[in-house]
Amino acid sequence: MKNIIQFQVSKGDTYYVAEGVSVPIVTQAKTLDELKTNIEEAVELHFRGEDMADREFSNTPSIFFSMEMPTRIYT
Repeated sequence: MKNIIQFQVSKGDTYYVAEGVSVPIVTQAKTLDELKTNIEEAVELHFRGEDMADREFSNTPSIFFSMEMPTRIYT
């Protein structure tokens, strides 16, 4: 049973985009705070009316998102 729903976050020209790693969920926002809210809402909508155990998730999974940050180091 999975306890974490994982997202990979990338930064485009205008928006941050979050893509589910093991779930088919994608959302975007202009700020990271907005993105956090959008991820929570998208997860709730995705699993609404479903038994989480049928999808191999616990009833109260955590949301984890990671983001690659480019460095400004030049050699």
